[in-house]
Amino acid sequence: MHEIIQPEGWAKPIGYSNGISARGRIVQVGGQIGWDEQCQFHSDDFVDQVRQTLTNIVTVLAAADAKPEHLIQMTWYFTDRDAYRSRMREVGEVYRAIIGRHFPPMAAVQVVALMEDRAKVEIQALAVVPD
Repeated sequence: MHEIIQPEGWAKPIGYSNGISARGRIVQVGGQIGWDEQCQFHSDDFVDQVRQTLTNIVTVLAAADAKPEHLIQMTWYFTDRDAYRSRMREVGEVYRAIIGRHFPPMAAVQVVALMEDRAKVEIQALAVVPD
């Protein structure tokens, strides 16, 4: 079971939660990037890579009998903060299409580079499957 934590009097966040409480089996999803299951990139476009990265997360969750609604934390790393900010609407549309309207606590961090040269985004996730 998951419970979104929203401190009284705080402005409601958009696209993430301030906190979450969960109980169950933990599924840690290692950092996923915008390549396919054969480690091949099909696009250098930021939103396309976000789409593939989120799809990869859902695929890993499914392999553990988990679903997107079991996510309790996501950390996004990207190489270009401006690309993220300027395309937030598209990123939100892709997110909702793949993950749904479940918004766990998240952090977003700009980094100098990712391990794979063509990667523009990497997302690490944590899920809890209820008992």
